[in-house]
Amino acid sequence: MFRQFFGLKYNPFGKEIDISDVYESEDIKELNSRFKYIQNIRGMFLLVGEPGMGKSTALRKFSAGLNPGLYKPCYFSLSTVTVMDFYRGLLISLGEVPSHKKVTMFHQIQQAIMSLYYNQKITPVIILDEVQMLSNSILEELRLLFNFKMDSENPFILILSGQLQIRNKLQLAVNAPLKQRIAVKYVMQGLKPEELSDYIFTRLKSAGLHENIFTQAAIEAIYSASKGVPRLVNSLATSSLMYACSIKQKHVDEEIVYQGQKDFDI
Repeated sequence: MFRQFFGLKYNPFGKEIDISDVYESEDIKELNSRFKYIQNIRGMFLLVGEPGMGKSTALRKFSAGLNPGLYKPCYFSLSTVTVMDFYRGLLISLGEVPSHKKVTMFHQIQQAIMSLYYNQKITPVIILDEVQMLSNSILEELRLLFNFKMDSENPFILILSGQLQIRNKLQLAVNAPLKQRIAVKYVMQGLKPEELSDYIFTRLKSAGLHENIFTQAAIEAIYSASKGVPRLVNSLATSSLMYACSIKQKHVDEEIVYQGQKDFDI
Protein backbone atom coordinates (compact mmCIF):
# COMPACT_ATOMS: atom_id res chain seq x y z
CA MET A 1 0.00 0.00 0.00
CA PHE A 2 2.81 2.46 0.81
CA ARG A 3 4.20 2.05 -2.71
CA GLN A 4 1.04 3.50 -4.23
CA PHE A 5 0.89 6.21 -1.57
CA PHE A 6 4.40 7.46 -2.38
CA GLY A 7 4.25 6.68 -6.13
CA LEU A 8 6.93 3.97 -6.00
CA LYS A 9 7.32 1.27 -8.64
CA TYR A 10 8.49 -1.17 -5.97
CA ASN A 11 9.84 -1.15 -2.45
CA PRO A 12 13.11 0.80 -2.86
CA PHE A 13 14.57 -0.87 0.21
CA GLY A 14 13.74 -4.42 -0.79
CA LYS A 15 15.90 -7.10 -2.41
CA GLU A 16 14.40 -6.63 -5.87
CA ILE A 17 16.51 -3.56 -6.67
CA ASP A 18 18.45 -3.95 -9.92
CA ILE A 19 22.11 -4.74 -9.33
CA SER A 20 23.08 -1.76 -11.52
CA ASP A 21 21.36 0.56 -9.03
CA VAL A 22 23.42 -0.55 -6.03
CA TYR A 23 24.75 2.48 -4.16
CA GLU A 24 28.50 2.99 -4.60
CA SER A 25 29.55 3.68 -1.01
CA GLU A 26 33.20 4.09 -0.03
CA ASP A 27 32.99 0.55 1.32
CA ILE A 28 31.81 -0.83 -2.03
CA LYS A 29 34.36 1.22 -3.99
CA GLU A 30 37.22 -0.15 -1.91
CA LEU A 31 35.88 -3.67 -2.22
CA ASN A 32 35.62 -3.28 -6.00
CA SER A 33 39.28 -2.24 -6.16
CA ARG A 34 40.20 -5.42 -4.25
CA PHE A 35 38.09 -7.46 -6.66
CA LYS A 36 39.97 -5.97 -9.62
CA TYR A 37 43.27 -6.81 -7.97
CA ILE A 38 42.36 -10.46 -7.40
CA GLN A 39 41.25 -10.67 -11.05
CA ASN A 40 44.78 -9.69 -12.05
CA ILE A 41 46.70 -11.99 -9.72
CA ARG A 42 44.10 -14.78 -9.17
CA GLY A 43 44.19 -16.91 -6.05
CA MET A 44 42.27 -16.63 -2.78
CA PHE A 45 40.23 -13.68 -1.49
CA LEU A 46 38.69 -13.45 1.99
CA LEU A 47 35.64 -11.18 2.39
CA VAL A 48 34.22 -10.81 5.89
CA GLY A 49 31.62 -8.66 7.56
CA GLU A 50 28.82 -8.68 10.08
CA PRO A 51 25.40 -9.95 8.94
CA GLY A 52 23.59 -7.44 6.75
CA MET A 53 26.69 -5.58 5.57
CA GLY A 54 25.93 -6.31 1.90
CA LYS A 55 28.44 -9.06 1.17
CA SER A 56 26.05 -11.10 -0.98
CA THR A 57 24.89 -8.02 -2.90
CA ALA A 58 28.50 -7.03 -3.59
CA LEU A 59 29.27 -10.55 -4.78
CA ARG A 60 26.23 -10.53 -7.09
CA LYS A 61 27.35 -7.23 -8.59
CA PHE A 62 30.91 -8.52 -9.03
CA SER A 63 29.69 -11.74 -10.68
CA ALA A 64 27.32 -9.86 -12.99
CA GLY A 65 30.17 -7.65 -14.19
CA LEU A 66 32.46 -10.52 -15.21
CA ASN A 67 33.05 -11.13 -18.91
CA PRO A 68 31.49 -14.57 -19.58
CA GLY A 69 34.08 -15.19 -22.27
CA LEU A 70 36.88 -14.89 -19.72
CA TYR A 71 35.36 -15.92 -16.39
CA LYS A 72 32.98 -18.58 -15.11
CA PRO A 73 31.39 -17.57 -11.79
CA CYS A 74 30.38 -20.51 -9.59
CA TYR A 75 28.38 -19.52 -6.51
CA PHE A 76 27.96 -22.02 -3.69
CA SER A 77 26.28 -21.20 -0.37
CA LEU A 78 27.57 -23.44 2.39
CA SER A 79 24.38 -24.69 3.99
CA THR A 80 25.99 -28.04 4.80
CA VAL A 81 29.20 -28.81 6.60
CA THR A 82 30.26 -32.34 5.60
CA VAL A 83 33.22 -32.80 3.29
CA MET A 84 31.26 -35.02 0.91
CA ASP A 85 28.38 -32.54 0.61
CA PHE A 86 30.88 -29.73 0.10
CA TYR A 87 32.54 -31.62 -2.76
CA ARG A 88 29.20 -32.46 -4.36
CA GLY A 89 27.96 -28.88 -4.16
CA LEU A 90 31.19 -27.51 -5.59
CA LEU A 91 31.12 -29.96 -8.49
CA ILE A 92 27.50 -29.12 -9.30
CA SER A 93 28.34 -25.39 -9.29
CA LEU A 94 31.16 -26.17 -11.74
CA GLY A 95 28.67 -27.96 -14.00
CA GLU A 96 29.98 -31.45 -13.28
CA VAL A 97 28.21 -34.66 -12.23
CA PRO A 98 29.65 -35.72 -8.85
CA SER A 99 31.09 -39.17 -8.36
CA HIS A 100 30.23 -41.24 -5.29
CA LYS A 101 33.80 -41.38 -3.97
CA LYS A 102 35.62 -38.55 -2.25
CA VAL A 103 38.98 -39.15 -3.93
CA THR A 104 37.32 -39.20 -7.36
CA MET A 105 35.43 -35.97 -6.63
CA PHE A 106 38.68 -34.34 -5.50
CA HIS A 107 40.25 -35.05 -8.89
CA GLN A 108 37.02 -34.10 -10.70
CA ILE A 109 37.14 -30.63 -9.15
CA GLN A 110 40.79 -30.09 -9.98
CA GLN A 111 40.31 -31.38 -13.54
CA ALA A 112 37.27 -29.14 -14.09
CA ILE A 113 39.23 -26.08 -12.94
CA MET A 114 42.27 -26.93 -15.06
CA SER A 115 40.15 -27.66 -18.12
CA LEU A 116 38.44 -24.30 -17.87
CA TYR A 117 41.67 -22.36 -17.35
CA TYR A 118 44.16 -24.16 -19.58
CA ASN A 119 41.93 -25.53 -22.36
CA GLN A 120 39.13 -22.98 -22.60
CA LYS A 121 41.12 -19.94 -21.35
CA ILE A 122 38.37 -19.21 -18.84
CA THR A 123 39.17 -18.45 -15.20
CA PRO A 124 36.75 -20.15 -12.79
CA VAL A 125 35.60 -17.73 -10.09
CA ILE A 126 34.45 -19.89 -7.21
CA ILE A 127 32.46 -18.01 -4.58
CA LEU A 128 31.89 -19.83 -1.29
CA ASP A 129 29.36 -18.01 0.88
CA GLU A 130 28.74 -18.43 4.63
CA VAL A 131 32.26 -19.83 5.14
CA GLN A 132 32.00 -19.27 8.89
CA MET A 133 30.08 -22.56 8.87
CA LEU A 134 33.10 -24.50 7.59
CA SER A 135 34.74 -27.02 9.88
CA ASN A 136 38.50 -27.18 10.22
CA SER A 137 38.45 -30.40 8.20
CA ILE A 138 36.86 -28.63 5.21
CA LEU A 139 39.25 -25.69 5.56
CA GLU A 140 42.07 -28.21 5.30
CA GLU A 141 40.43 -29.73 2.23
CA LEU A 142 40.33 -26.28 0.65
CA ARG A 143 44.07 -25.89 1.07
CA LEU A 144 44.69 -29.25 -0.60
CA LEU A 145 42.01 -28.86 -3.26
CA PHE A 146 43.30 -25.51 -4.52
CA ASN A 147 46.94 -26.55 -4.69
CA PHE A 148 47.93 -26.78 -8.36
CA LYS A 149 51.31 -27.81 -9.78
CA MET A 150 52.92 -27.96 -6.32
CA ASP A 151 51.37 -24.58 -5.42
CA SER A 152 53.17 -22.82 -8.29
CA GLU A 153 50.06 -21.63 -10.18
CA ASN A 154 46.60 -20.26 -9.46
CA PRO A 155 44.26 -21.25 -12.34
CA PHE A 156 41.30 -19.96 -10.34
CA ILE A 157 39.84 -17.18 -8.22
CA LEU A 158 38.45 -18.43 -4.91
CA ILE A 159 36.37 -15.98 -2.87
CA LEU A 160 35.64 -16.98 0.72
CA SER A 161 32.81 -14.85 2.08
CA GLY A 162 31.39 -15.00 5.57
CA GLN A 163 30.89 -13.51 8.98
CA LEU A 164 33.64 -12.38 11.33
CA GLN A 165 33.91 -15.77 13.07
CA ILE A 166 35.88 -17.16 10.14
CA ARG A 167 38.82 -14.98 11.17
CA ASN A 168 38.97 -16.79 14.52
CA LYS A 169 39.08 -20.16 12.78
CA LEU A 170 41.87 -19.00 10.50
CA GLN A 171 43.90 -17.96 13.53
CA LEU A 172 44.14 -21.59 14.62
CA ALA A 173 47.51 -23.24 13.99
CA VAL A 174 45.88 -26.03 11.98
CA ASN A 175 44.60 -23.46 9.47
CA ALA A 176 47.81 -21.42 9.21
CA PRO A 177 48.77 -22.92 5.80
CA LEU A 178 45.41 -21.87 4.33
CA LYS A 179 45.54 -18.41 5.90
CA GLN A 180 49.01 -17.83 4.42
CA ARG A 181 47.66 -18.54 0.92
CA ILE A 182 44.93 -15.87 1.11
CA ALA A 183 46.22 -13.12 -1.18
CA VAL A 184 43.59 -10.44 -0.55
CA LYS A 185 41.41 -9.68 2.47
CA TYR A 186 38.65 -7.17 3.09
CA VAL A 187 36.39 -6.41 6.05
CA MET A 188 33.18 -4.59 5.10
CA GLN A 189 32.47 -1.51 7.22
CA GLY A 190 28.96 -0.50 6.17
CA LEU A 191 27.65 2.98 5.38
CA LYS A 192 29.24 6.08 6.83
CA PRO A 193 26.98 8.71 8.46
CA GLU A 194 27.64 11.19 5.65
CA GLU A 195 26.65 8.59 3.02
CA LEU A 196 23.25 7.65 4.39
CA SER A 197 21.28 10.52 2.82
CA ASP A 198 22.66 9.74 -0.65
CA TYR A 199 22.06 6.04 -0.10
CA ILE A 200 18.40 6.57 0.76
CA PHE A 201 17.86 9.03 -2.10
CA THR A 202 19.53 6.65 -4.59
CA ARG A 203 17.19 3.88 -3.49
CA LEU A 204 14.12 6.11 -3.74
CA LYS A 205 15.14 7.36 -7.18
CA SER A 206 15.65 3.83 -8.50
CA ALA A 207 12.01 3.13 -7.55
CA GLY A 208 10.74 6.23 -9.35
CA LEU A 209 10.63 8.88 -6.59
CA HIS A 210 12.91 11.81 -7.43
CA GLU A 211 12.65 13.48 -4.05
CA ASN A 212 14.28 12.56 -0.77
CA ILE A 213 11.24 12.42 1.49
CA PHE A 214 13.38 11.59 4.55
CA THR A 215 14.30 14.64 6.62
CA GLN A 216 17.85 15.08 7.88
CA ALA A 217 16.68 14.36 11.41
CA ALA A 218 15.06 11.14 10.18
CA ILE A 219 18.28 10.09 8.46
CA GLU A 220 20.26 10.73 11.64
CA ALA A 221 17.74 8.67 13.60
CA ILE A 222 18.05 5.79 11.12
CA TYR A 223 21.83 5.85 11.35
CA SER A 224 21.73 5.93 15.14
CA ALA A 225 19.53 2.82 15.17
CA SER A 226 21.25 0.91 12.35
CA LYS A 227 24.92 1.93 12.79
CA GLY A 228 25.12 2.00 8.99
CA VAL A 229 24.41 -1.70 8.46
CA PRO A 230 22.62 -1.69 5.07
CA ARG A 231 20.15 -4.47 5.87
CA LEU A 232 19.03 -2.69 9.05
CA VAL A 233 18.84 0.63 7.19
CA ASN A 234 16.61 -0.98 4.56
CA SER A 235 14.33 -2.61 7.12
CA LEU A 236 13.95 0.55 9.19
CA ALA A 237 13.39 2.73 6.11
CA THR A 238 10.68 0.33 4.92
CA SER A 239 8.92 0.28 8.29
CA SER A 240 9.11 4.10 8.37
CA LEU A 241 7.47 4.35 4.94
CA MET A 242 4.75 1.97 6.05
CA TYR A 243 4.04 4.01 9.18
CA ALA A 244 4.10 7.30 7.25
CA CYS A 245 1.57 5.84 4.83
CA SER A 246 -0.68 4.70 7.70
CA ILE A 247 -0.92 8.29 9.00
CA LYS A 248 -1.06 9.79 5.47
CA GLN A 249 2.17 11.81 5.85
CA LYS A 250 4.25 12.36 2.71
CA HIS A 251 7.54 13.07 4.49
CA VAL A 252 9.41 10.88 6.95
CA ASP A 253 10.63 12.71 10.03
CA GLU A 254 12.36 11.45 13.18
CA GLU A 255 9.05 10.74 14.95
CA ILE A 256 7.98 8.45 12.12
CA VAL A 257 11.34 6.69 12.27
CA TYR A 258 10.85 6.25 16.01
CA GLN A 259 7.41 4.72 15.48
CA GLY A 260 8.72 2.58 12.63
CA GLN A 261 11.57 1.43 14.85
CA LYS A 262 9.11 0.27 17.49
CA ASP A 263 7.22 -1.74 14.87
CA PHE A 264 10.43 -3.18 13.47
CA ASP A 265 11.93 -3.77 16.94
CA ILE A 266 15.40 -3.13 15.59
